[in-house]
Amino acid sequence: MAQLDLESFRATSLTREPFSYLVVKNFIRPEAAAKITKDFPEIAYPGLLPVEATQYGPEFRALIEELTSPAVAKAFGEKFGLDLIGQPAMVTLRGRCQEKDGRIHTDSEAKLVTALLYFNEDWEAGGGRLRLLRGPDDLNDMIAEVPPNMGTLVAFRRSDKSFHGHEPYVGVRRYVMINWMANGFAAQREIMRHKISAQAKKVLNYV
Repeated sequence: MAQLDLESFRATSLTREPFSYLVVKNFIRPEAAAKITKDFPEIAYPGLLPVEATQYGPEFRALIEELTSPAVAKAFGEKFGLDLIGQPAMVTLRGRCQEKDGRIHTDSEAKLVTALLYFNEDWEAGGGRLRLLRGPDDLNDMIAEVPPNMGTLVAFRRSDKSFHGHEPYVGVRRYVMINWMANGFAAQREIMRHKISAQAKKVLNYV
């Protein structure tokens, strides 16, 4: 049974200015959400981790398999006007947020499309809410603000204008990020960078 609601994804309109993005609530079907959340990896320190560097249960594994499937690549490619089938997909996870996270950026040119899928119940904090921005200088100059609630998807086509960030937050803030990459070399380079960073943070026992 599909865990993702691709019908709702396809039906959601794409905002095209100043960059192409969309937000889909309940992209994870509500009947699957609790089981997947239970299987989300335990992550005790901040930073992005390659999914291969974590341990998780079968429902979460099924989610990752579906996220990286040709059907999902086809749907996202059609939405953003790209051919993503066959492009390398990099999957990373975050379990905790630290003070410096959320600085304004656009993502590297090696990324074609970024998709963030959140795993947090009833987000009440003011910080940690993703803001899609008009420019690089002001977190308050936003076109949208998205609380990282369970099952919410934010996806955008990377460009020189795809600025995003969030107000500081320290604590548990869980999501899966999938990036369709321009080439396999770029994907491997990014994965290695995240692995090295995660190992360093684990040794230093950041929490």
